[in-house]
Amino acid sequence: MKFIKRFLITIISIIVIVFLIGFGVSAYSTMTRPVKYVDLVNTYAKEYNVDPLLVMSVIKVESNFDPSVKSKAGALGLMQLMPDTAESINNMRNTHFTVEDLKKPDKNIEMGTAYLSYLLHHFKNHDLAIAAYNGGIGNVKEWLSNESFSKDGQTLDDIPSSETKYYVVKVENQYNIYKIFYEDTKLEENMHKNFKVWGKNYIKLIKNIINKY
Repeated sequence: MKFIKRFLITIISIIVIVFLIGFGVSAYSTMTRPVKYVDLVNTYAKEYNVDPLLVMSVIKVESNFDPSVKSKAGALGLMQLMPDTAESINNMRNTHFTVEDLKKPDKNIEMGTAYLSYLLHHFKNHDLAIAAYNGGIGNVKEWLSNESFSKDGQTLDDIPSSETKYYVVKVENQYNIYKIFYEDTKLEENMHKNFKVWGKNYIKLIKNIINKY
């Protein structure tokens, strides 16, 4: 019995250590690469009632703050929006965004934030909204109606698309990192906390995880 207990503790410890190392690498990378377009993010996050750190996380994962990025599928700009998504936003908001607008940081962030707002309101769930941003509303609804992926029809126990599953993990990880950096600080252009402050918050994170075990 003692052997099994020690074995389980060892396995859990290894998992925690691997997680912390991976999280630390991502966090340090974020700290040394300050956020951009903060004024635009704050403006539209407030207008559409979305957490600005979530908007920033999507931008970080989608384009790493490069407005010129274009995916193989044809997604454009900072928040990697598809032309048909822009059309959907036009229909929902009675706006007149064009495909060319997707290439402009201000318009792209406005459209992406408006779309996130719609998804959050529609699904009323953080992870589902993020999954739908990547995998599409129709797919998420289909997964929710399938007992293999959702037992309650309200949350997803599993995401059958590996791309979407990994996307949700990346955005949530980035979101948690930003919360550590900017938790008690106004989000400002090119601002990042110094190593001492980051280290303090990171140690706090480690203690919280250890206390769970």
